[in-house]
Amino acid sequence: VTKINGFVWGPVMLILLVGTHVYLTFRTRIIQRKTITAIKLSVTPDSEASGDVSGFGALATALAATIGTGNIVGVATAIGIGGPGAVFWMWFTGLLGMATKYGEATLAVKYRVKAKDGSFIGGPMYALERGLGHKWLGVLFAIFTGIACFGIGNMTQANSIAESMNGTFGIPKIATGIVLMIITGLVILGGVKSISKVCEKLIPLMAGLYIVGCIVICVINGAHIPAAFAAIVKGAFNPAAAGGGFVGATVVACIRAGVSRGLFTNESGLGSAPIVAAAAKTKWPAEQGLVSMTGTFIDTIIICTMTGLSIIVSGAWNGDLNGAALTEAAFASAFPAVAKYVLTGGLVLFAFTTIIGWSYYGERCAEYLFGVKCIMPYRIGYIILVGLG
Repeated sequence: VTKINGFVWGPVMLILLVGTHVYLTFRTRIIQRKTITAIKLSVTPDSEASGDVSGFGALATALAATIGTGNIVGVATAIGIGGPGAVFWMWFTGLLGMATKYGEATLAVKYRVKAKDGSFIGGPMYALERGLGHKWLGVLFAIFTGIACFGIGNMTQANSIAESMNGTFGIPKIATGIVLMIITGLVILGGVKSISKVCEKLIPLMAGLYIVGCIVICVINGAHIPAAFAAIVKGAFNPAAAGGGFVGATVVACIRAGVSRGLFTNESGLGSAPIVAAAAKTKWPAEQGLVSMTGTFIDTIIICTMTGLSIIVSGAWNGDLNGAALTEAAFASAFPAVAKYVLTGGLVLFAFTTIIGWSYYGERCAEYLFGVKCIMPYRIGYIILVGLG
């Protein structure tokens, strides 16, 4: 598995991924310049547009799937591998990745179809079939996404929640699994409208509280912020000279950590977010493309930056810690008595929203492959696998 992972995340993948980001950035004439317009569009409801959920609802659902353990643990892992400079490469792939996310969502709306029940369905599988005329590619995408939804979006996340609740509060994993199954069922059995309603309320709250916590850490360690930014920029090109006790990273390891963790958190180029973008109420494809690209900005440029800064300014990165333990150490610098509870709460909320967001992705891929008759069996199976995870 390690060898396969090393090959998949080797130079070829990084060049293809970042190369696509760069190409689309120039091909769209630097669409990132429209970020302010995109943010305004995302919070402006349009009752006359056609679709199943609001543009913000689609964005919130996509953010539910993308804002997850990667924003807390993934950033820490990237810094642990590549030093502070990894944050720079997360910015790099995040900013450029906005163009890819714009393209994905625009194509999803352009090639979406209307189902027999009047709902809109779409995503890369429909764009590949109706746009390129290669249904076999659409089928492959649906198969791979269907497999991924049970790993990326379901069992891994459920396991993270159970481990966190057991480690922090001593709650038996089976108890967490049962409760999680019930809550997940209450949300996803209602379909995309139910999922988007929950996400519209939960995402701003959980992201807001987490960002406030990170800001407190940065304020307490305010004197170290200039040095933190200097370490991020300097460490991106010369990790070993970034200062502190961090040594041994190479530029390649730094880039690889930042770019791979960047994709893991914002999913630009993964093809997942366009599936829910296709259900959005919008007047024209590019409108939802703009709204969707704000998801990458929020996820990587805002939330991941706040996590990275908290870890660096607190000095926690100088030790031997990695992953969740590293982020917890950063929070302990500001909230020593409640750090593990705050972090556990964040992990639980972030992981749960990923579960419900990815449930929709897998459902649409299953429907593409097997038709509407598979929807309810899929939902029930998804809920059961949450408990198994």
